[in-house]
Amino acid sequence: MDRALYTGMTGAKHNTFAQAVHANNLANVATDGFRRDYVAARSMGIWFGDGLPTRAHALTERPATDFTVGTLRETGRDLDIALRGPGWIAVQAPDGSEAYTRDGNLHITALGQLVTASGLPVLGNSGPIAVPPAAKVEIGTDGTLTVRALGQGSEALAQVDRIRLVNPPAPELYKGEDGLVRLHAGAVAPADATVRVASGFLEGSNVNAVEAMTEMLGLARQYEVQVKLMRTVDENSEAAARLLQIS
Repeated sequence: MDRALYTGMTGAKHNTFAQAVHANNLANVATDGFRRDYVAARSMGIWFGDGLPTRAHALTERPATDFTVGTLRETGRDLDIALRGPGWIAVQAPDGSEAYTRDGNLHITALGQLVTASGLPVLGNSGPIAVPPAAKVEIGTDGTLTVRALGQGSEALAQVDRIRLVNPPAPELYKGEDGLVRLHAGAVAPADATVRVASGFLEGSNVNAVEAMTEMLGLARQYEVQVKLMRTVDENSEAAARLLQIS
């Protein structure tokens, strides 16, 4: 069978993979703190023993994540926070490990635990943050949580904890399938006092919807070309078989 059939097959397969990555980016265009994934395509030589490759197959990879900052929008809600510039909010992942997010849509559960919109506990100086019953909760620019107890005046303010804010170098980070960012080899980033918080704001996704849609349309056209190539190769094989039968 013509080797071009396998070349077209790998191209179509990896076009589908790239479509899935861009579709995920587009689906999260309105997700707070979401970071889009890059997609890179390259040719992969096929070697048989010594010498030069006999042909090349297509390969699509997700080599990195775009960690550029998204736009901020004002909500006026005390428990909504956004980070000004680089940095991450430390949370406890479902497996108990430390992970990082830019989603600052925070809530206090019925048990007084500070969690993200997806229910992940927010980490403080000594573990998950617990907030006592309070009439008002404020988050300072350095991540400090200040509460006013029920039935008390504005003079009765108390600091409860401080949100753990980190800022590791971007090359040391990777985004998992759960959307959370982690350090390689399970390392834990140290707290960074220079990270600043904007209370009453949320950071949007850094996905450009028009760009993502354009990429998806281009990949769809490439997929059609690969399928057409496989169809043409199949037709050529049938024609060659007929010629051999005649001879």
